[in-house]
Amino acid sequence: MKKIMTLLFIGLISMSINAQEKTVSETAADPNAPVFEFENDVIDYGKIAQNADGLRVFKFKNVGKSPLVIERIQSSCGCTVPKKPTDPIMPGATGEIEVKYATNRVGGFNKTITIFSNATEPTKTVRIKGIVLKPESPVVKNKSTVSSK
Repeated sequence: MKKIMTLLFIGLISMSINAQEKTVSETAADPNAPVFEFENDVIDYGKIAQNADGLRVFKFKNVGKSPLVIERIQSSCGCTVPKKPTDPIMPGATGEIEVKYATNRVGGFNKTITIFSNATEPTKTVRIKGIVLKPESPVVKNKSTVSSK
């Protein structure tokens, strides 16, 4: 009985190892799949004024051999609103992803935008960063109330 259990255990282990090897080989990258090529993975806003225009654009090119479809885009914070292209990006064509950051909050920011697509890299992460500065307060000069007589 022990021999049967040992053989059964060894057989199950070898089958599970073999199954894992097949899964790895089946997930090889499709040579005809779309491929992202971004001009920049990070957009640095630099120092911007509070309530300034927070709209920036990530530009990319599909350098693959089939149409690139962006399924959805997710930002790391509700203060960052991405807008994806509605149409597929054909091979060799360029596309844009608009990102609007709410600049009403003062201070530094570093946000990620995750893009889900049918590309060889199905999830691609890009980033925005910068510092929102308080507007300068106007300095009011007090006039002297001392009169000269």
